[in-house]
Amino acid sequence: MKDQSAPAVAQCYVNRELSWLQFNKRVLEEAEDPANPLCERLNFASIFQSNLDEFYMVRVGMLMDTLHLTATDDKTGLTSAQQTAAVLERTRELLCQRDRVCKALMSELGEQGVEICRFHSLSDKQQSFLEKYFTSNVLPLLSPQIIGRKQPFPFLRNKAIYAVAILKTKSGSERMGIVPCGEGVLRRLVPLSGDGGRFVLVEDLIASLLPKIFTHYKVEGTVLIRLVRSADIHMDEASSEMSDMLAEEYRKSMEKLIRRRKRLQPVKLEYQGKLSDTVRDSLCACLGLSKKHLFSSDVPLDLSFLGAVRDILRDKPQLFYPRRVPQNSPNVDPLRPMTEQIRKRDLMLTYPYESVRPLLRLLQEAGQDPEVVSIKMTLYRVAHNSKIVEALVDAAENGKEIVVLVELRARFDEENNIGWSRVLEQAGCRVIYGLDGLKVHSKLLLITRMHHDQVEYITQVGTGNYNEDTVRLYTDYALMTASPEIGAEAAQVFNCLSMGEVVEDSRHLMVAPACLRPKVLAFIDREIEQARLGRPAYLGFKLNGLTDKLIIDKLIQASQAGVKIDLVIRGICCLVGGLPGLTEHIAVHSIVGRYLEHARIYIFGPEERRQVYISSADFMTRNTTRRVEVAVPVRDPQLRAHLEEMFACQLRDTAKGRVQQPDGAYVRQSGEPFNAQEHFCDQAYAGDWTLEQPQAEPPQPALKPKPVKAPPAAPKTAKKPAAAIRKTRRGLLGKLIKKDP
Repeated sequence: MKDQSAPAVAQCYVNRELSWLQFNKRVLEEAEDPANPLCERLNFASIFQSNLDEFYMVRVGMLMDTLHLTATDDKTGLTSAQQTAAVLERTRELLCQRDRVCKALMSELGEQGVEICRFHSLSDKQQSFLEKYFTSNVLPLLSPQIIGRKQPFPFLRNKAIYAVAILKTKSGSERMGIVPCGEGVLRRLVPLSGDGGRFVLVEDLIASLLPKIFTHYKVEGTVLIRLVRSADIHMDEASSEMSDMLAEEYRKSMEKLIRRRKRLQPVKLEYQGKLSDTVRDSLCACLGLSKKHLFSSDVPLDLSFLGAVRDILRDKPQLFYPRRVPQNSPNVDPLRPMTEQIRKRDLMLTYPYESVRPLLRLLQEAGQDPEVVSIKMTLYRVAHNSKIVEALVDAAENGKEIVVLVELRARFDEENNIGWSRVLEQAGCRVIYGLDGLKVHSKLLLITRMHHDQVEYITQVGTGNYNEDTVRLYTDYALMTASPEIGAEAAQVFNCLSMGEVVEDSRHLMVAPACLRPKVLAFIDREIEQARLGRPAYLGFKLNGLTDKLIIDKLIQASQAGVKIDLVIRGICCLVGGLPGLTEHIAVHSIVGRYLEHARIYIFGPEERRQVYISSADFMTRNTTRRVEVAVPVRDPQLRAHLEEMFACQLRDTAKGRVQQPDGAYVRQSGEPFNAQEHFCDQAYAGDWTLEQPQAEPPQPALKPKPVKAPPAAPKTAKKPAAAIRKTRRGLLGKLIKKDP
């Protein structure tokens, strides 16, 4: 890198936490954008809140745990205390914007015949009706408490709403009463009599009728509160002794940690109503929370009820996005076996524009194929009613060797994954749980076949989870190939996972944590060298986040050398582009639209020597150094062209695309109106992604690789007693499905 003063280089960095808040601001802007239908704006408002809750649970919880440490952010030099202070200040600004946006949305809802009313604004007749409803349907389900010496301050559940009352006794002393507002028990929207479009929220009803609960006191004031607790518990605590644990012991250890997480320290408290100094001080003292972590709200504390409002308006299609459903891929023949088609040429599914059915069919056919010896798969987040898992269970019942890595440390999906791991084990699958200290985040499927006494591989590498629910909402890619080289290296990944090791070298795949970042840096160095020789040089990356300082610094170096760099980064981006002399050749784009941009694409080099990868890994330190991730080269020229075209379309998105400015702010991209996601939907409906040319010979990798020897094929296992397994499996599946929310 050219010699630059430290203050100059410091301009290139953005703090991770503040960059994430910038992203959530873009989500909130979608709730404000009149170009979006009303019900979709309601959805964005709800997503904004759930995003912010999770951010505080995870990131702010981590910052508060490290307030006593002297360590600083490696890019901006901010301490945990400084980052926390900046986050709280920025949050206050965002919540003011949220209140303004939500009030405008509520006003528009009224124009559509749906109104969320406040109890005290209703007529005497309506209040009387609600009082009767409260007495018969709400009051019997409440558990009020008055705080005193014999009744200590209760445990407040994470994200639950409570009504707090200031009570005055006959002697004139003050007490505090707390009433849980029936989360998960009471219906949130209470309809007014004879009017299907007007409602009150149950917490407003409870707060307004507290005198009917605390009948021996005078209610001096009421306020609604909602607490968010930290979720920053290290699941590696359960895996630190994993090698000495049986599977069931490990699962129980994880379940114990999940229970502990529900009782971690508070990190944020929002309140609606007037909060007196006395109540504020009492709450802060009882919760161990600083006053800086309290936020006033002029709108309902929990926006999840907006989902029910959207359901009420389903008969008005103009208030929603036009209906779009995943299309059948024009490159997949539904009448021919998937293996036969993949052996002929690589195939790629583009979610959510194309259906996941070919992948499901591949698994189902593999379970029946007499030539299939084994199926190996990584599962990070799966659907609650997972057809993927059912296909694996069926394959196990048919005598196939099934090896599944289930990541029990997938945050907030631990309980779901624990349940599925039990189902898989009961069906006779071999379940493994990854490596100590490393999450397995890769999206990898390997089918091993014995065809005419020769080992054959069918490998699928993706950017998104094996989840039939999210594939309809997240943009992702799933590459399916019969390449023997890629299959052999995928087998190496699974062998290492089974033995508790990491892949230390690979030729075709990039495999974190040991050989993804070094390869990425080497590819960037190649472009730097080309630029210094006066030749065209290019880098393009589509990611969810960019925080890895080594990669960021290498990109700054590449920009200074004259390499043109395009970044499409949905969320966190700790790099500022467009700074003269530093990052002037870097353009940072972000797209927040109808679908969650989740795919990762790496593009190295200009068109004449371009190499393209798809990957499960963002360029975040957690992905490059603390997770098992896989990136795969896309060798078919038409598939590669397809990815390049989609990347180029996103760079010119003016509907949902924003461009980062040299001051770090994001502004809407100007130009001819163009919505990339809608364009891709149109292409999928028109079947424009049809492959026509035969697959070309794969190009030789530019880096210096070492050959990888394919492992011997696993012997075919004896067929298991299917009837007994099916009976057990159905019982477990039934229990899981019955627990579904």
